[in-house]
Amino acid sequence: MKLLFDENLSPKLPEILSSQFPGSLHVRDCGLKGFTDQAIWDYARDRDFTIVSKDSDFYQRSVLYGHPPKLVWLRIGNCTRAELVALINRSQEEIHRFVADPLESVLALS
Repeated sequence: MKLLFDENLSPKLPEILSSQFPGSLHVRDCGLKGFTDQAIWDYARDRDFTIVSKDSDFYQRSVLYGHPPKLVWLRIGNCTRAELVALINRSQEEIHRFVADPLESVLALS
């Protein structure tokens, strides 16, 4: 399962979480820095990524259009990278179940 981390998140996350989520990328890794949400959405959909973002725009898009792609919506305020990594690590099994579920479009983590 591959995660695509949005621009509002640390570009180091794919490397830090590579053993739990191999093949994951940050939007910078794909040349999508500064691109529209639609371009990121299309990239994730076409390449079987799950988007990880704090951005409510992705949540609204997911509600309107469903999946693919799926969205892990991080419902947390400002936090350190270490706190974010800890949240994702704590939620690893939940994220894997969510991605495998054919009916779910959004997983909110807080």
